[in-house]
Amino acid sequence: MSHIVFTRLAQADLEAIGDYIALDNPRRALSFIEELGDHCKKIASSPQAYRPRQELAEGLRSCAHGRYVIYFQSHDDVLLIVRILHGAQDIQAQFRE
Repeated sequence: MSHIVFTRLAQADLEAIGDYIALDNPRRALSFIEELGDHCKKIASSPQAYRPRQELAEGLRSCAHGRYVIYFQSHDDVLLIVRILHGAQDIQAQFRE
């Protein structure tokens, strides 16, 4: 299994997701963030099995978790979580920034 590293943007995404969910249900916010972390561990076990997203960035792949999409790159023994975005967002705009 790869070592998992979150970019600063991915960490900010997690915080924003947790804050948004916590507005209605603080306990669910914590469990959902934990689920996302568990999903990242699952990705780390076989990152090449997920959809390539070359149109967004070289070496980028993605995996859906509910209404969110985890964007990542795999390098040797490191899984880099690049972003975690809601599927309704303008994804291309997020990667142009």
